[in-house]
Amino acid sequence: MNFFDNIKNKINYNINTENIIIIDNSYLHKKHKFYDINKFHLKIIIKSKKLKEMNLVEAHREIFSILKEEINTKIHALEIEIN
Repeated sequence: MNFFDNIKNKINYNINTENIIIIDNSYLHKKHKFYDINKFHLKIIIKSKKLKEMNLVEAHREIFSILKEEINTKIHALEIEIN
C-alpha cells in the first residue's frame, strides 16, 4: 500500500467519507528555498457530511489531528477542500 492509500484509509477509518481525492502538488514547489524531495505538498478534497457540518476550523483540525504523524514526517504543506 502506498503513502496516499494510507492517508485515504486513515481518514476513512476516522471519518466516514463519501470520497477522497489526493493531489500531489509537490512539483509546483521544486524551486522553493525549503523544498525537500522527501516531503509532499498535498491537496486533499474530501466529500464528507460530518466535516461539512463542522465549521471550517474544526474540520481542518480534525484532519490535521488524524494526519499528525504524516505531517510531522512526510507532508510539508496540506491544502484541504471539504465538499
